Amino acid sequence: MNILLIPDKFKGSLTSYEVIAALKKGIKKFNDSYTIYDVAVSDGGDGFLDAIHQTESIKRVGLVTKDPLGKERDSYYLFNETHQTAYIELANASGLSLLSSDERNPLITSTYGTGLQIKHALLNNAKKIYIGLGGSATNDGGIGIANALGFKFLDRNNQELQPIGKNLIHVNHIDTTHVLSLKNVQFYAVNDVKNPLTGLNGAAYTYAKQKGANDEEVRQLDKGLKQLSEKVKEHLSKDVDSMEGTGAAGGAGYGLYVFCNAMFIDGAEYVLQKSKTYEMLKSGNIDLIITGEGKIDSQTMQGKLIMGVSKLSEKFDVPVLAICGQKSLNEDNEKHLRLDAIIEVADSTKSLQYNMDNAEAMVETAIFEYLTRNHNII
Repeated sequence: MNILLIPDKFKGSLTSYEVIAALKKGIKKFNDSYTIYDVAVSDGGDGFLDAIHQTESIKRVGLVTKDPLGKERDSYYLFNETHQTAYIELANASGLSLLSSDERNPLITSTYGTGLQIKHALLNNAKKIYIGLGGSATNDGGIGIANALGFKFLDRNNQELQPIGKNLIHVNHIDTTHVLSLKNVQFYAVNDVKNPLTGLNGAAYTYAKQKGANDEEVRQLDKGLKQLSEKVKEHLSKDVDSMEGTGAAGGAGYGLYVFCNAMFIDGAEYVLQKSKTYEMLKSGNIDLIITGEGKIDSQTMQGKLIMGVSKLSEKFDVPVLAICGQKSLNEDNEKHLRLDAIIEVADSTKSLQYNMDNAEAMVETAIFEYLTRNHNII
């Protein structure tokens, strides 16, 4: 029996590698003769660089950049010198995981550090730049990235604004005088969500609360993103705030599109293709796929890894299980995912912290018990 493991991380608890390790233990406990293949992937968020690094021989480029609050931090990106291609993970410089819970505030965080990484890659003669979106601590519409590349955002008094979320509402003019040359460079926003920039399904209303914003701040940030959009229409003649994916990473998807002419590509599909997962499934030797993430909910429906794996399993007619810490889906959404089963591992009688601390053992036990009860699935 051949099983392919393609889990995402359990955010704040387990990396994808740790999920794989736990699944392997549980499966081997059930039947030690099974052959297990594994692919550590990402939908463009945290772990994007790890996923890329395992697919090709590539150089790691270190640099000092800025974290979401503007503090210096050591970081890196990946660079394929032969193809002049850079891979950057937004969460590596602008990620929520870089901040403590009391530091999280999308009014004052910025993607400027990610912009510094992009600038470094440009000066390194990169001709293609892939930016993995997701896991951001920001809601700045990508003006931090743009500012690092030379764009200046001015208020009504022509004073330059710091590129942070609370200043979006004050953007009155976009100065492109000192922008780095972006000619002959193709940008790709590796995107895991379909949300537009603004509105009830947009960047602020969907994601800003988990980044530290309260209800009033969410409304303020959404108004700011609308203001940015109006000024981009006025100064750059681009009207795309309702386009799918522009709300990714606090609007960084939007910023990459309007300031860098980035193409959007599906994160899960892109990484799965690079990981040779397609070739493995085409061989016809895989009998079962197991995927998963920390929480399966309505955001999973917006193009996250599990959706990509589900589509893949349907294409190759291979059953797929998803394991998660928590499940919060209505019946229609669960049917739309087209999974053979969703295995929830959290113990509802225990605290969130207890479940996070014991997630690895819970995953191992859950897959063992599921296979024991449902051994006819494969």
